Amino acid sequence: MKARFTPSLFAHAEAVLNQLLRFDYPADAVVSHYFRDHRELGHADRAFVAETVFAVLRRGRSLEARCAGQLSDRRLLLAALAITRNWTQRELAPVLKASEEEWLAAAKSMSDADFPPAVRCDLPDWLYNALEAQFGAEEVIKLAQGLNQPAPLDLRVNTVKTNRDAVIAQFASEDIVAIPGPLSPTAVRLRGKPALAKHPLFLSGAFEVQDEGSQLLGYLVDPKRGEMVVDFCAGAGGKTLLLGALMKNTGRLYAYDVSDKRLARLKPRLARSGLSNVHPARIEHERDTKIKRLAGKADRVLVDAPCSGLGTLRRNPDLKWRQSEASVAELALKQAAILDSAAKMVRPGGRVVYATCSLLTAENDAIIEAFLASHPDFTLTPASEVLAKHGIEMTGDTLRLLPHLHNTDGFFAAVLDKKA
Repeated sequence: MKARFTPSLFAHAEAVLNQLLRFDYPADAVVSHYFRDHRELGHADRAFVAETVFAVLRRGRSLEARCAGQLSDRRLLLAALAITRNWTQRELAPVLKASEEEWLAAAKSMSDADFPPAVRCDLPDWLYNALEAQFGAEEVIKLAQGLNQPAPLDLRVNTVKTNRDAVIAQFASEDIVAIPGPLSPTAVRLRGKPALAKHPLFLSGAFEVQDEGSQLLGYLVDPKRGEMVVDFCAGAGGKTLLLGALMKNTGRLYAYDVSDKRLARLKPRLARSGLSNVHPARIEHERDTKIKRLAGKADRVLVDAPCSGLGTLRRNPDLKWRQSEASVAELALKQAAILDSAAKMVRPGGRVVYATCSLLTAENDAIIEAFLASHPDFTLTPASEVLAKHGIEMTGDTLRLLPHLHNTDGFFAAVLDKKA
């Protein structure tokens, strides 16, 4: 159902954008908070507001360039509707002033080729330069196009309770279009964004919302029945629940995080999942006594390290404007310290998987190279070999997922095995 486009609805989008462009809080939190305060907005109205303001965040630099010195929140929104969502002047008529028609037609007629590469890619200069050095100018344009598309809605089927075919069949009976994910054996990809929070399958724990790329990290950890496994930066527990299912609900799975708030979000998910082998606990930092007690005991440790999140720009486009070279350098120090602590927990013959949702060498390959240089008792096991055991075809010694190639968020992961 499409929202009825009115001056009032446009005013809501303008109000949200005004808050977003201060970059005080994450974009999804700002949008959720606004919707809580404006319960009169229906599902279609909310979808319109969210999609339109996120289009501005995604395409901010090129839209600003098209506004040609006449910049305002209002003009950014009009340009986003006309250029990124291809609305005609007739569709915009309810809000478009006669004095704006000529300006908008001129903005629409500009060519991306008129802009410098970083503007064309809608990236800040520092990030464009870093990615161009890694991928080359041609590939960065394709990568940027991938990052500027909205992400599809991916689910992970909970194999403790059901299987993928049963979930897809149930959706089909309700006219919800769902297909198997091309990479993960537990992924289901939906067409559109149906509301699922009250769906019986969700409430019964049959699935969780989780990007398909994120699911592959669990298969790299490859935990076995009865093992002791640690999810070192568990967050709200999406990967924890996958690890618990892969362990067939046996053994001990510790979910550690420094944030009470994130672990609180794991509680209802854990209750739905049917898992009894998960033990969530808050830690103060990577040197916490809880970590020290496990020294040399864990079979497997997943380090989904705190990172810039620049691989998730399809979902969190504000991150490219909130991160900086300085924040990435700071994160790299933290990532190295966390990986070092995680490695101390692993028994001889055990495994650490280091992962980020970043695209940058500084947070990925550089961390692994430095770790291997200072930890001769660890070796890099090819990610492609580990995934092949689960019927997942990928190439490369490390896992590197890119939106324009794999239609997932951007992920990096390395499998580090400790010599027996």
